[in-house]
Amino acid sequence: MDLNFTPEEEAFRAEVRAFARSAMPPEIRETVERGEHVDRNHTIRWQKILHGKGWGAPSWPREWGGPGWDVVQQHIFDEEMALAGAPRQLPFGLRMVGPVLMKFGDEAQKRRFLPRIPSAEDWWCQGYSEPGAGSDLASLTTRAERKSDRYVVNGQKTWTTLAQHADWIFCLVRTDSSVKKQEGISFLLIDMKSKGVAVRPIELLDGSVEVNEVWLDNVEVPIEQRIGAENQGWTIAKYLLEHERTNIANIGINKRELERARRLARTKLRNGRPFAEDPLFAARLADVEIELMALEILNLRVLSEARARGAPGPMASMLKIRGSEIIQRIAELIVEMQGSSALVTRSDGRLAPEPAMYLNLRKTTIYGGSNEIQRGIIAKHVLEL
Repeated sequence: MDLNFTPEEEAFRAEVRAFARSAMPPEIRETVERGEHVDRNHTIRWQKILHGKGWGAPSWPREWGGPGWDVVQQHIFDEEMALAGAPRQLPFGLRMVGPVLMKFGDEAQKRRFLPRIPSAEDWWCQGYSEPGAGSDLASLTTRAERKSDRYVVNGQKTWTTLAQHADWIFCLVRTDSSVKKQEGISFLLIDMKSKGVAVRPIELLDGSVEVNEVWLDNVEVPIEQRIGAENQGWTIAKYLLEHERTNIANIGINKRELERARRLARTKLRNGRPFAEDPLFAARLADVEIELMALEILNLRVLSEARARGAPGPMASMLKIRGSEIIQRIAELIVEMQGSSALVTRSDGRLAPEPAMYLNLRKTTIYGGSNEIQRGIIAKHVLEL
């Protein structure tokens, strides 16, 4: 298996890098490089810039407005954008419901929803987790009752990322309680402006609002907004989560944050000398760098196999575990170098970017299916236990 990039792929990397340098608004890049939250306006502005270039949906086929790149080109694009200080593109439309629509949606649904995602006309959020159904997602209780040509939905979703900005939410709902729990779930698309939808923000430890509760009180959803057949939702959910877990490796973001840790280690002092000159700290930094190099090799192996076979399979779980653990370790090193200044709040009552990032990244080993669940998948499908 050859894991080296071809000359054509290196030329593509140079093209992406040059575009990122020339097209990136400085204020957006500076916000990302400081480790601060990127607001809604910045996210939409950057998405529209990419869409204007024809790169708004890097993983999509040309048929639906994508560039038609293969998985290696997508990897190169993601890495170069992260290293250039670009904000993450919203995954909920591009990487989650978009691929679901392409595979399971009918033609009318595709024509209605897909073009509005890369153009940033629609902002999507994910309605999966509930207070009693997180990693055990099949235990969800949000109920959708069929009434003629529509469903009436009642229930609650929680930890819904950026729902306060969303135009639409894709939801797993229970449509049959008389069968095995995985077999009674359907996949609905719900307009966030529908009567009965209420969003209640959850303030995080750093004072920001990123996740929300979404309450659904007798929300009417037309039947044409169901994706796939009734009670096919679990099959769709598994397909979606496989896409989500592949992206959680975040090679480019890990590289960018590791470089930030290196810069801080050269300038931040402990006992009068830079952290980089402390042998124990330098060894920890080097250990993380080695782990990231190994993760990148694993990611390239997965990409090579995906190019040949079309799906990453359980290897996506390996990427999810290692990528999420490495970014947490980098954040720990960065916040350690801040010392007591990490405890100081700003004038607006929020934490500085470094401790805020550290706290925010504690969730990475939980979302997208907790790492404990991923280890179970690996044991079952890779080790054949």
